[in-house]
Amino acid sequence: MAKILYLVHRLPYPPNKGDKVRSYHLLKHLAKRHEVFLGTFVDDPEDWAYLDTVRGLCSELCAVPLNPRVAKIASLRGLLSGEALSLPFYRSARLKQWVQQLTQTHQLSASVVFSSTMAQYACDLPQPMLVDFVDVDSAKWSEYAPAHRWPMSWLYGREGRKLLAYERQVAERAQESYFVTEKEVTMFRSLAPGLHASVRAMCNGVDADFFSPDPTLASPFSPDELPLVFTGAMDYWPNVDAVVWFVEAVLPRLCERWPNLRFYVVGRSPTPAVLALASDKVSVTGTVADVRPFLQHAAAVVAPLRLARGIQNKILEAMAMGRPVVAASHCAAAIDAVAGHDLLQAHEADDYVREINILLEAPGHGNDIGEAARRQVLRSYSWDAHLAGIDAGLAKAVR
Repeated sequence: MAKILYLVHRLPYPPNKGDKVRSYHLLKHLAKRHEVFLGTFVDDPEDWAYLDTVRGLCSELCAVPLNPRVAKIASLRGLLSGEALSLPFYRSARLKQWVQQLTQTHQLSASVVFSSTMAQYACDLPQPMLVDFVDVDSAKWSEYAPAHRWPMSWLYGREGRKLLAYERQVAERAQESYFVTEKEVTMFRSLAPGLHASVRAMCNGVDADFFSPDPTLASPFSPDELPLVFTGAMDYWPNVDAVVWFVEAVLPRLCERWPNLRFYVVGRSPTPAVLALASDKVSVTGTVADVRPFLQHAAAVVAPLRLARGIQNKILEAMAMGRPVVAASHCAAAIDAVAGHDLLQAHEADDYVREINILLEAPGHGNDIGEAARRQVLRSYSWDAHLAGIDAGLAKAVR
């Protein structure tokens, strides 16, 4: 058993959004095999209630409060220093001091970094560093730029360039680096030509025991409605963009044919743009105690993400619940599944209308797809199987 420093940009519990799902399962995986020292930020006041749960998985925990509004202002220092704004956003003298003291009082074997922004606390340590980038975050910022007006378009473009330079620096320093899919690995290598670093894919998984069909879960829907469901953190820009676009471009056409159709946007912290969607055809739930009833009793689950890439946990969770999913084609392509058999894919509004109409016309067909989806999740998406990819890197670091 080795002593591992684990640095995460957001408290990895509860696992109620994509990055926290992955960081939580990585924490559990590490804690089964090693002594873990966790340094992290708490950016949601509700998460303080879960510190004891997280502490139970660690030998030591340093949780630093982070106010996103204050951090955004502090991040502007990057304009003066010439660095990516994401770095001062997650910069804390308290966390840095804790890491330094930890290295003096414990013989650490390695550091595991979740998200490139946390590498600033580990790059100068003498121990080997393994980095879970998850996605190419710099590419996300670059994709945001054309979707916004100046000056935000300029700011997002700058962030994409600066963060990519930092990501490359981190990957060169790390013993091993991981992304969620081979496609992300290929993208990173194409954006950083000549990279001399070990970079590989470490896929997402799903807790198929928790996300499993359960006849005791009561339906949250009215018996006379056809519910379509989208799940996710609703202060995350790709999710906001997805539901706004879907409500504007797809939902009215579906409602012409299915007057009892209702679109449920299920997730925490809906932005004003999301709240404004609420109507007699759209329900914005905010935080729910349990997302599973919404998935289980949905006529279909949609994931019309235009700006997000990689393996989406929301898709895997819906598949594990045995429901038919209509996903953006680039998100569907990232999943080890057969389009048309395990899930359905769409690109334009016409595609979503066509595929959802097919499911609503033939509920039995949708059930067949949902059953195939769950079988595929059970075959291919065990968390332990995928996270075992980091074990070899840690074993090398320990040696």
